[in-house]
Amino acid sequence: MGKGLSKGAMWVLMGLLIIGLAGFGATNLSGTVRSVGSVGDAQIDVNTYARALRNEIRALEAERGETVSFAEARAAGLDQRVLSRLVSRAALEHETARLGISVGDATLRDEILSIEGFRGLDGEFDREAYAFALEQAGLNEAEFEEDIRAETASTLLQAAALSGIRVRPAYVETIMTYLGERRSVTYAALDRGDLQTGLPVPSEADLRRYHEENSAQFTTPETKVITYAWVTPEMLLDSVALDDDTLRRAYEERSNQFNQPERRLVERLAFSDRAAAEAARARLDDGDSFETLVADRGLDLADVDLGDVSAEELGAASEAVFSAEPGSVVGPVQTDLGPALFRVNAVLDAQRTSFEEAKPQLRDLLALDRARRMIETIGTEVDDLLAGGATLEDVARETALELGEIEWHPGMTEGIAGYADFRDAAEAVEDGDYPRVERMDERGLFALRLDRIQEPRLQHLDAVRDEVVAGWRADATMRTLQDQIEPQLDRLRGGETFAALDMDATEVIDMTRRGYRDDVPSDFIETVFDMDEGAVRMIEGDGQVFVLRLDAIRPPAEDDPDMARLRRSLRDQVAAGLGQDMFEILANDIRARAGVTIDQAALNAVHANFN
Repeated sequence: MGKGLSKGAMWVLMGLLIIGLAGFGATNLSGTVRSVGSVGDAQIDVNTYARALRNEIRALEAERGETVSFAEARAAGLDQRVLSRLVSRAALEHETARLGISVGDATLRDEILSIEGFRGLDGEFDREAYAFALEQAGLNEAEFEEDIRAETASTLLQAAALSGIRVRPAYVETIMTYLGERRSVTYAALDRGDLQTGLPVPSEADLRRYHEENSAQFTTPETKVITYAWVTPEMLLDSVALDDDTLRRAYEERSNQFNQPERRLVERLAFSDRAAAEAARARLDDGDSFETLVADRGLDLADVDLGDVSAEELGAASEAVFSAEPGSVVGPVQTDLGPALFRVNAVLDAQRTSFEEAKPQLRDLLALDRARRMIETIGTEVDDLLAGGATLEDVARETALELGEIEWHPGMTEGIAGYADFRDAAEAVEDGDYPRVERMDERGLFALRLDRIQEPRLQHLDAVRDEVVAGWRADATMRTLQDQIEPQLDRLRGGETFAALDMDATEVIDMTRRGYRDDVPSDFIETVFDMDEGAVRMIEGDGQVFVLRLDAIRPPAEDDPDMARLRRSLRDQVAAGLGQDMFEILANDIRARAGVTIDQAALNAVHANFN
């Protein structure tokens, strides 16, 4: 029970840290309002809600790679998700208090000491780091420790409620049979080269009929005829003049870029004192790996990775590190962090690039930069011209913008339609809209005008004759191959081999539904697992006809380690799903008995800080 509590409590504690500590610098709300709601006697602290909501918004920003406004966060339902989670947490706290469940000071101390976020460089609990982290999160020690005590007690209640959950073996085995059943199949692929007779030459009537029956294939989409004027930095490069003095100054300013000293990929494992470092060195000499030393400190290799460093950056350790061979470990060496071991993973040779060698790159770089600045000026000029009633044709005559026309439709990526900003503007433009300057990601700009809309139309046969002929031939090839093969299918069902029918076949043994083959149609596996043993099927591929015969059906392999891992994973997933369902039932029951109160005014006050 103690082991289960420790493991469960750790997950809860880490969750609490995410809510309470991840938002360093989060503003602490002040005022007389202390909670945004309650479940029975358990209050939902206003600052806890604010921090949790802020962290959810930051997570969404990291996922999207852009700033997210509070309005967008609410539209995504983040506020309701955070509130629901905290209500469930409060429900468990209320129930544990009602039942008198708590944890002692010793357990509380052990759990706090085990949290990695409060450890120092030596891997031990750091009292100053603990106080600093709580201060940055707007918490005092009493509040944080009371939260942990309540969370640990809640975990105990949750573990007791979920301890009786068992996954029925029949359920898991049914799914495993579906996923792991093995099928052996033999198949042959035939194409135009396997035809025993040549294809007939299509008549005009054949082509007209194919053109009509496949009219959607030869119908143009709705298109917008758009006139545009645009300019990109690349269009202006020829107009940018750069002298050698300017290029040489740029070379000198970027000398670190073109002339780099030797660098090394290094990992550093620091210790609190010389004795600990010497003991680690002795373990290395006795055969322990550097990875083992890192893991024993509760660290990952990413925690000790310095990346690529120069001798100057390593300071006192530079001589030892830069005289070592790749793959070796040197030290202990005294550093600002204490004695440390260094592992050298690779050597990056010094780079020397002369001015003459760098000159073409510098010219392109500076010219492109100047061209971008020129575009800013051009954009202002174009804005003024359009505001004064100039047409796009006038703008093209008086500025560096180039005039063009495009019959645009969704899916185009050629020319200016390759720019997402242009596609968005073309999608949005309507009849009567005045041209305006639009920016592109690459710092170019454009303006466009909708001239007219062309409705979808069936292209005349003469305009698409080559495509119609190609389509008719592909279709005729498939039909002719199928007619040729059909009489042979019964012979395969009767036991004749593919070789006897002069078919070059491929045999696949023990294929599962999770298998993949890139030389067969997309519905190949689905078809195989829809067949009975001994059945023969014919399916179409890209210009080919595939003949399949299912040779054997076998149950999942008992000795397959992948299947064993999959079975364990499936059992864990099902148990987790059942546990989540049971937890929701428990929380809903507690909420129904204890009652839930939400202070909308307090929520509004918190939300006001995000606007």
